[in-house]
Amino acid sequence: MITYWQQIHGKLVNVDKDELNPELNTWVDARSVTREDITTLENEYQIEQGHILDILDPDELSRIEDADNYILTITRLPIFVPSAEVSYFSIPLGVIIKGKMMITICWTDCEVLKDFSANRVKGITLSDFPAFIIQILSRADITYLRYLKEINRRAQSIQGELNYTIENREILQLLNLEKSIVFFITSLKSNQLLLERFRKTRLIKLDEDDKDWLDDVEIDNRQALEMADTYSDILSRMIDALGSVLSNNMNGVMKKLTVITVVIAVPTFITSFFGMNMRLPFTELGWFSVSIISALCLLAIPFTQFFLRDKTKTTDKKADKKRKASVKKIRRQMAVQEAILEVKK
Repeated sequence: MITYWQQIHGKLVNVDKDELNPELNTWVDARSVTREDITTLENEYQIEQGHILDILDPDELSRIEDADNYILTITRLPIFVPSAEVSYFSIPLGVIIKGKMMITICWTDCEVLKDFSANRVKGITLSDFPAFIIQILSRADITYLRYLKEINRRAQSIQGELNYTIENREILQLLNLEKSIVFFITSLKSNQLLLERFRKTRLIKLDEDDKDWLDDVEIDNRQALEMADTYSDILSRMIDALGSVLSNNMNGVMKKLTVITVVIAVPTFITSFFGMNMRLPFTELGWFSVSIISALCLLAIPFTQFFLRDKTKTTDKKADKKRKASVKKIRRQMAVQEAILEVKK
Protein backbone atom coordinates (compact mmCIF):
# COMPACT_ATOMS: atom_id res chain seq x y z
CA MET A 1 0.00 0.00 0.00
CA ILE A 2 1.36 3.42 -1.00
CA THR A 3 0.34 6.57 0.86
CA TYR A 4 1.41 10.17 0.33
CA TRP A 5 2.32 12.63 3.07
CA GLN A 6 3.07 16.35 3.06
CA GLN A 7 3.88 18.66 5.95
CA ILE A 8 1.22 21.27 6.55
CA HIS A 9 1.43 23.64 9.56
CA GLY A 10 4.22 21.50 11.06
CA LYS A 11 2.31 18.20 10.90
CA LEU A 12 2.35 15.34 8.45
CA VAL A 13 -0.95 15.09 6.60
CA ASN A 14 -2.10 12.19 4.46
CA VAL A 15 -2.89 13.61 1.02
CA ASP A 16 -4.43 11.95 -2.00
CA LYS A 17 -2.13 11.55 -4.96
CA ASP A 18 -4.20 13.88 -7.14
CA GLU A 19 -4.23 16.61 -4.49
CA LEU A 20 -0.47 16.80 -3.85
CA ASN A 21 1.06 20.26 -3.76
CA PRO A 22 4.01 20.22 -6.18
CA GLU A 23 5.73 23.05 -4.29
CA LEU A 24 6.01 20.98 -1.08
CA ASN A 25 8.26 18.05 -0.39
CA THR A 26 6.43 14.73 -0.42
CA TRP A 27 6.94 11.54 1.56
CA VAL A 28 5.86 8.50 -0.46
CA ASP A 29 5.25 5.77 2.11
CA ALA A 30 5.15 2.23 0.67
CA ARG A 31 4.44 -0.38 3.36
CA SER A 32 3.38 -4.00 2.99
CA VAL A 33 4.08 -3.60 -0.70
CA THR A 34 2.24 -5.71 -3.23
CA ARG A 35 3.06 -6.58 -6.84
CA GLU A 36 1.06 -3.56 -8.00
CA ASP A 37 3.06 -1.31 -5.67
CA ILE A 38 6.33 -2.69 -7.03
CA THR A 39 5.15 -2.02 -10.58
CA THR A 40 4.21 1.55 -9.61
CA LEU A 41 7.59 2.16 -8.00
CA GLU A 42 9.40 0.85 -11.06
CA ASN A 43 7.37 2.58 -13.77
CA GLU A 44 6.30 5.84 -12.14
CA TYR A 45 9.32 6.61 -9.94
CA GLN A 46 11.98 4.81 -12.05
CA ILE A 47 13.37 2.80 -9.12
CA GLU A 48 15.55 -0.10 -10.18
CA GLN A 49 14.07 -3.53 -9.65
CA GLY A 50 17.30 -4.78 -8.07
CA HIS A 51 17.13 -2.09 -5.39
CA ILE A 52 13.51 -2.92 -4.62
CA LEU A 53 14.40 -6.61 -4.28
CA ASP A 54 17.28 -5.70 -1.96
CA ILE A 55 14.94 -3.67 0.25
CA LEU A 56 12.41 -6.52 0.37
CA ASP A 57 15.12 -9.02 1.35
CA PRO A 58 14.73 -9.69 5.13
CA ASP A 59 18.50 -10.30 5.49
CA GLU A 60 19.67 -7.14 3.72
CA LEU A 61 22.19 -5.10 5.73
CA SER A 62 22.29 -1.33 6.15
CA ARG A 63 24.08 0.71 3.49
CA ILE A 64 24.00 3.90 1.43
CA GLU A 65 24.30 3.83 -2.34
CA ASP A 66 24.24 6.28 -5.23
CA ALA A 67 21.95 5.31 -8.11
CA ASP A 68 21.52 7.09 -11.44
CA ASN A 69 18.84 9.57 -10.40
CA TYR A 70 18.35 8.99 -6.67
CA ILE A 71 20.18 8.14 -3.44
CA LEU A 72 19.32 4.86 -1.71
CA THR A 73 19.72 4.31 2.01
CA ILE A 74 18.88 0.98 3.67
CA THR A 75 18.60 0.75 7.44
CA ARG A 76 17.23 -1.91 9.76
CA LEU A 77 14.30 -1.28 12.09
CA PRO A 78 13.07 -3.35 15.06
CA ILE A 79 9.69 -5.05 14.86
CA PHE A 80 7.48 -6.96 17.28
CA VAL A 81 5.04 -9.65 16.08
CA PRO A 82 3.34 -11.41 19.04
CA SER A 83 2.06 -14.31 16.93
CA ALA A 84 5.50 -15.19 15.49
CA GLU A 85 7.72 -17.89 16.97
CA VAL A 86 10.49 -15.30 17.38
CA SER A 87 8.46 -12.24 18.37
CA TYR A 88 11.27 -9.66 18.18
CA PHE A 89 13.36 -9.28 15.04
CA SER A 90 14.43 -6.58 12.58
CA ILE A 91 13.51 -5.64 9.02
CA PRO A 92 15.15 -3.53 6.30
CA LEU A 93 13.75 -0.12 5.39
CA GLY A 94 14.70 1.53 2.12
CA VAL A 95 14.79 5.34 2.02
CA ILE A 96 15.13 6.91 -1.44
CA ILE A 97 15.78 10.61 -1.97
CA LYS A 98 14.74 11.78 -5.40
CA GLY A 99 14.32 15.50 -6.02
CA LYS A 100 11.54 16.87 -3.83
CA MET A 101 10.36 13.38 -3.01
CA MET A 102 11.42 10.92 -0.34
CA ILE A 103 10.26 7.32 -0.84
CA THR A 104 10.31 4.73 1.95
CA ILE A 105 9.83 1.06 1.07
CA CYS A 106 9.20 -1.71 3.61
CA TRP A 107 7.78 -5.20 3.08
CA THR A 108 5.71 -4.94 6.29
CA ASP A 109 4.54 -2.38 8.84
CA CYS A 110 6.45 -1.45 11.98
CA GLU A 111 6.13 0.79 15.01
CA VAL A 112 8.74 3.31 13.87
CA LEU A 113 6.84 4.18 10.69
CA LYS A 114 3.56 4.25 12.63
CA ASP A 115 5.04 6.83 15.00
CA PHE A 116 6.00 9.09 12.10
CA SER A 117 2.66 8.82 10.33
CA ALA A 118 0.82 9.46 13.62
CA ASN A 119 2.94 12.60 14.35
CA ARG A 120 4.26 11.10 17.57
CA VAL A 121 7.84 12.17 16.73
CA LYS A 122 8.77 15.71 17.68
CA GLY A 123 10.63 17.97 15.30
CA ILE A 124 9.58 16.21 12.09
CA THR A 125 10.58 18.14 8.99
CA LEU A 126 10.17 17.20 5.35
CA SER A 127 12.12 20.25 4.20
CA ASP A 128 15.39 18.51 5.17
CA PHE A 129 15.50 14.90 3.97
CA PRO A 130 18.88 14.06 5.63
CA ALA A 131 17.46 15.22 8.97
CA PHE A 132 14.38 13.05 8.37
CA ILE A 133 16.58 9.98 7.83
CA ILE A 134 18.50 10.76 11.04
CA GLN A 135 15.14 11.02 12.83
CA ILE A 136 14.25 7.55 11.57
CA LEU A 137 17.53 6.16 12.89
CA SER A 138 17.02 7.93 16.22
CA ARG A 139 13.50 6.57 16.59
CA ALA A 140 14.76 3.11 15.69
CA ASP A 141 17.37 3.24 18.49
CA ILE A 142 14.70 4.26 21.01
CA THR A 143 12.53 1.36 19.90
CA TYR A 144 15.48 -1.03 20.10
CA LEU A 145 16.11 0.03 23.70
CA ARG A 146 12.45 -0.42 24.66
CA TYR A 147 12.23 -3.85 23.03
CA LEU A 148 15.44 -4.95 24.76
CA LYS A 149 13.98 -3.98 28.13
CA GLU A 150 10.83 -5.96 27.31
CA ILE A 151 12.96 -8.97 26.37
CA ASN A 152 14.79 -8.69 29.68
CA ARG A 153 11.50 -8.54 31.62
CA ARG A 154 10.23 -11.61 29.76
CA ALA A 155 13.42 -13.49 30.56
CA GLN A 156 13.09 -12.62 34.25
CA SER A 157 9.46 -13.78 34.23
CA ILE A 158 10.44 -17.10 32.61
CA GLN A 159 13.24 -17.49 35.14
CA GLY A 160 10.70 -17.08 37.96
CA GLU A 161 8.56 -19.84 36.43
CA LEU A 162 11.60 -22.12 36.14
CA ASN A 163 12.19 -21.83 39.88
CA TYR A 164 9.11 -24.01 40.41
CA THR A 165 9.34 -26.40 37.47
CA ILE A 166 11.51 -26.83 34.39
CA GLU A 167 9.62 -27.56 31.19
CA ASN A 168 10.53 -27.55 27.52
CA ARG A 169 8.19 -24.63 26.81
CA GLU A 170 10.08 -22.20 29.04
CA ILE A 171 13.45 -23.31 27.68
CA LEU A 172 12.24 -22.81 24.09
CA GLN A 173 10.99 -19.34 25.02
CA LEU A 174 14.43 -18.43 26.35
CA LEU A 175 16.04 -19.72 23.15
CA ASN A 176 13.68 -17.58 21.05
CA LEU A 177 14.51 -14.52 23.16
CA GLU A 178 18.20 -15.21 22.64
CA LYS A 179 17.57 -15.38 18.87
CA SER A 180 15.83 -12.01 19.04
CA ILE A 181 18.80 -10.43 20.78
CA VAL A 182 21.17 -11.91 18.19
CA PHE A 183 19.04 -10.36 15.43
CA PHE A 184 19.13 -7.01 17.24
CA ILE A 185 22.91 -7.14 17.70
CA THR A 186 23.44 -7.81 13.99
CA SER A 187 21.11 -4.98 12.99
CA LEU A 188 22.61 -2.50 15.46
CA LYS A 189 26.12 -3.24 14.21
CA SER A 190 24.94 -2.73 10.65
CA ASN A 191 23.28 0.58 11.59
CA GLN A 192 26.45 1.67 13.36
CA LEU A 193 28.42 1.21 10.15
CA LEU A 194 25.74 3.20 8.31
CA LEU A 195 26.06 6.07 10.78
CA GLU A 196 29.81 6.13 10.29
CA ARG A 197 29.31 6.13 6.53
CA PHE A 198 26.84 9.03 6.87
CA ARG A 199 29.55 11.15 8.42
CA LYS A 200 32.09 10.39 5.67
CA THR A 201 29.92 10.24 2.55
CA ARG A 202 29.44 13.12 0.13
CA LEU A 203 26.18 11.77 -1.21
CA ILE A 204 24.15 13.47 1.52
CA LYS A 205 25.02 16.93 2.75
CA LEU A 206 24.69 17.43 6.50
CA ASP A 207 24.63 20.81 8.21
CA GLU A 208 26.01 21.43 11.70
CA ASP A 209 22.69 20.62 13.42
CA ASP A 210 22.47 17.33 11.53
CA LYS A 211 26.02 16.42 12.56
CA ASP A 212 25.29 17.16 16.23
CA TRP A 213 22.13 15.08 16.03
CA LEU A 214 24.09 12.31 14.33
CA ASP A 215 26.47 12.24 17.32
CA ASP A 216 23.53 11.70 19.67
CA VAL A 217 22.15 8.93 17.46
CA GLU A 218 25.54 7.18 17.47
CA ILE A 219 25.60 7.32 21.27
CA ASP A 220 22.10 5.82 21.48
CA ASN A 221 23.03 3.12 18.97
CA ARG A 222 26.15 2.15 20.94
CA GLN A 223 24.13 2.10 24.15
CA ALA A 224 21.56 -0.22 22.57
CA LEU A 225 24.36 -2.43 21.24
CA GLU A 226 26.03 -2.68 24.66
CA MET A 227 22.69 -3.45 26.30
CA ALA A 228 22.00 -6.16 23.72
CA ASP A 229 25.43 -7.70 24.34
CA THR A 230 24.80 -7.70 28.10
CA TYR A 231 21.37 -9.30 27.81
CA SER A 232 22.71 -11.88 25.36
CA ASP A 233 25.43 -12.85 27.82
CA ILE A 234 22.88 -13.10 30.65
CA LEU A 235 20.56 -15.31 28.59
CA SER A 236 23.43 -17.55 27.52
CA ARG A 237 24.51 -18.03 31.13
CA MET A 238 20.91 -18.66 32.18
CA ILE A 239 20.47 -21.36 29.53
CA ASP A 240 23.78 -22.97 30.53
CA ALA A 241 22.67 -22.96 34.16
CA LEU A 242 19.38 -24.60 33.18
CA GLY A 243 21.33 -27.28 31.33
CA SER A 244 23.38 -27.94 34.46
CA VAL A 245 20.21 -28.14 36.58
CA LEU A 246 18.61 -30.59 34.15
CA SER A 247 21.77 -32.68 34.12
CA ASN A 248 21.90 -32.67 37.91
CA ASN A 249 18.24 -33.71 38.12
CA MET A 250 18.86 -36.50 35.64
CA ASN A 251 21.82 -37.71 37.70
CA GLY A 252 19.61 -37.81 40.79
CA VAL A 253 16.95 -39.82 38.97
CA MET A 254 19.51 -42.26 37.59
CA LYS A 255 20.99 -42.68 41.06
CA LYS A 256 17.59 -43.59 42.51
CA LEU A 257 16.91 -46.01 39.68
CA THR A 258 20.29 -47.64 40.21
CA VAL A 259 19.60 -48.10 43.93
CA ILE A 260 16.18 -49.60 43.16
CA THR A 261 17.74 -51.95 40.61
CA VAL A 262 20.39 -53.15 43.07
CA VAL A 263 17.81 -53.62 45.85
CA ILE A 264 15.60 -55.71 43.57
CA ALA A 265 18.58 -57.70 42.25
CA VAL A 266 19.34 -59.27 45.66
CA PRO A 267 15.91 -60.95 46.13
CA THR A 268 16.03 -61.96 42.49
CA PHE A 269 19.35 -63.66 43.09
CA ILE A 270 17.94 -65.58 46.09
CA THR A 271 14.83 -66.77 44.27
CA SER A 272 16.92 -67.71 41.25
CA PHE A 273 19.28 -69.74 43.42
CA PHE A 274 16.44 -71.71 45.01
CA GLY A 275 14.74 -72.14 41.65
CA MET A 276 17.60 -74.03 39.99
CA ASN A 277 16.96 -77.61 38.84
CA MET A 278 19.01 -79.30 41.57
CA ARG A 279 18.55 -80.58 45.10
CA LEU A 280 18.55 -77.67 47.50
CA PRO A 281 17.92 -77.31 51.23
CA PHE A 282 14.40 -76.81 52.59
CA THR A 283 12.88 -78.85 49.75
CA GLU A 284 11.49 -81.43 52.18
CA LEU A 285 9.68 -78.75 54.16
CA GLY A 286 7.11 -78.10 51.43
CA TRP A 287 5.26 -74.78 51.72
CA PHE A 288 7.36 -73.86 54.75
CA SER A 289 10.35 -73.46 52.42
CA VAL A 290 8.46 -70.76 50.53
CA SER A 291 8.11 -68.81 53.78
CA ILE A 292 11.83 -69.14 54.47
CA ILE A 293 12.78 -67.89 50.98
CA SER A 294 10.32 -65.01 51.22
CA ALA A 295 11.72 -64.01 54.61
CA LEU A 296 15.24 -64.04 53.22
CA CYS A 297 14.15 -61.80 50.33
CA LEU A 298 12.44 -59.36 52.69
CA LEU A 299 15.49 -59.24 54.96
CA ALA A 300 17.76 -58.67 51.96
CA ILE A 301 15.99 -55.44 50.99
CA PRO A 302 16.71 -53.37 54.16
CA PHE A 303 20.15 -54.96 54.42
CA THR A 304 21.00 -53.79 50.91
CA GLN A 305 19.51 -50.35 51.55
CA PHE A 306 21.69 -49.98 54.63
CA PHE A 307 24.86 -50.46 52.60
CA LEU A 308 23.60 -48.23 49.79
CA ARG A 309 22.38 -45.44 52.07
CA ASP A 310 23.06 -41.85 51.03
CA LYS A 311 26.18 -40.61 52.79
CA THR A 312 25.90 -37.04 51.57
CA LYS A 313 24.26 -35.89 54.80
CA THR A 314 27.19 -37.17 56.81
CA THR A 315 29.59 -35.49 54.41
CA ASP A 316 27.67 -32.22 54.66
CA LYS A 317 27.76 -32.35 58.44
CA LYS A 318 31.52 -32.90 58.39
CA ALA A 319 31.94 -30.00 55.95
CA ASP A 320 29.82 -27.75 58.18
CA LYS A 321 31.94 -28.65 61.19
CA LYS A 322 35.13 -27.85 59.29
CA ARG A 323 33.61 -24.58 58.08
CA LYS A 324 32.60 -23.56 61.61
CA ALA A 325 36.03 -24.48 62.95
CA SER A 326 37.75 -22.39 60.27
CA VAL A 327 35.45 -19.44 61.00
CA LYS A 328 36.25 -19.67 64.74
CA LYS A 329 39.94 -19.81 63.94
CA ILE A 330 39.73 -16.72 61.74
CA ARG A 331 37.80 -14.85 64.43
CA ARG A 332 40.42 -15.73 67.02
CA GLN A 333 43.17 -14.49 64.73
CA MET A 334 41.28 -11.25 64.12
CA ALA A 335 40.79 -10.77 67.86
CA VAL A 336 44.52 -11.28 68.45
CA GLN A 337 45.40 -8.77 65.72
CA GLU A 338 42.97 -6.21 67.16
CA ALA A 339 44.52 -6.68 70.61
CA ILE A 340 48.00 -6.16 69.15
CA LEU A 341 46.88 -2.96 67.42
CA GLU A 342 45.36 -1.62 70.62
CA VAL A 343 48.59 -2.32 72.46
CA LYS A 344 50.60 -0.51 69.79
CA LYS A 345 48.30 2.50 70.04
